[in-house]
Amino acid sequence: MASTSPESAAAAGETNDSIHIRRLELVDHERGFVALLSQLSACPDLTASEFAERFAELAAQGDDHVILVAEDPSAPERRVLATGCLFVERKFLRGGGKVGHVEDVVVDAAARGRVLGLRIVRRLVEIARDAGCYKVILDCTPELRAYYAKCGFVEKGVQMAVYF
Repeated sequence: MASTSPESAAAAGETNDSIHIRRLELVDHERGFVALLSQLSACPDLTASEFAERFAELAAQGDDHVILVAEDPSAPERRVLATGCLFVERKFLRGGGKVGHVEDVVVDAAARGRVLGLRIVRRLVEIARDAGCYKVILDCTPELRAYYAKCGFVEKGVQMAVYF
């Protein structure tokens, strides 16, 4: 990814492979979605019924909670290769404005270098813009600053956290 600009890399990725970016589906449990998330953070496996329950909860939020996945429909197993999430927060600020939060972006280690993360993030930003968000924010580790800058983000503020 570092050797090409995001624009040319994304354009090449759109035309040179069969990767399809779409919303998460219930069948993605069997296609390795939870295992992919475990490459990002601690993510114990979920049973099919646990996955279905959480899927239904998030689906009920409609366009306020969008999870995208990247897959190669021509591959025999159709494994999930990358994912990212957009949560839309409804505010009182800015006349009842909305803020998009990008979360849980991860690309399978074996699929890195194919600009899948960039494509997922850009699609999430488009969805946020179309939803009327006045900004999109995300948290990342210092080592990922340059990567997200390629996605169009600029560093702003300081992240603070309390973990339980």
